[in-house]
Amino acid sequence: MSTIRIQTAQNVVVEYDVASVGDRIVARLIDWLVMGLWAIVLSFLIEQLTNSGDEQRILGYIFIAIPLLVYHLVCEIFFNGQSLGKHFRRIKVTRLDGTRPGLGDYLLRWLIGLFENQVTFGTVALLTVLINGRGQRLGDLAAGTTVVSLRSRAQTAEEFELTMVPPGYQVVFPQAAMLADHDMALIRRLYQQAVSRHNYVLLNDVAKKVKGLTGIETSLHDEPFLRTILRDHAALLQEEANR
Repeated sequence: MSTIRIQTAQNVVVEYDVASVGDRIVARLIDWLVMGLWAIVLSFLIEQLTNSGDEQRILGYIFIAIPLLVYHLVCEIFFNGQSLGKHFRRIKVTRLDGTRPGLGDYLLRWLIGLFENQVTFGTVALLTVLINGRGQRLGDLAAGTTVVSLRSRAQTAEEFELTMVPPGYQVVFPQAAMLADHDMALIRRLYQQAVSRHNYVLLNDVAKKVKGLTGIETSLHDEPFLRTILRDHAALLQEEANR
């Protein structure tokens, strides 16, 4: 699975897994199923409740068509970048700067998507995503967005080592309890990214951020400090679970 590097407003670079073409296709099929059920049920009710040639029937079919037309736009606006299909496949729309897309971004994706997905039956969107390599169709390219996976990666040996608590381990920085689980997940990912690429500037930025959040003062260098914080947090969670 390919990845995309997103630079946040705090100038921190985070890597996300790009949503696979397979996930996007399955999500689209689920959305089509939802929309198809809506159309079938409402069409049946209209046929049962209206007479042939009745103007109410025309209004009824308009009532069916409008939600189908704006389904993706409305879902992504109100459900944080996810349609029902994207929710079930655990993928979502996000901006390339890591922020939540705005109304204009969703609207632009939707307008171009009418051509990509409706007029060409998804052919243009599929080809663009395959060629682009960043999870972007034409609508994403125009809006500065992409679609990423929310699934957690399988834990590597290094991740296991960072969270493994040796017997008799003594917590060095109890302030690690101040950090939430999602904070630690981000710290762990950035730490591994920095160490694997010998990015000491990133290590220093992350260490400064942790110290600022917790108020910790230490003479430890950035790498051992972050390793200690990760292990301390795991140890504190284990202690709490054992109570």
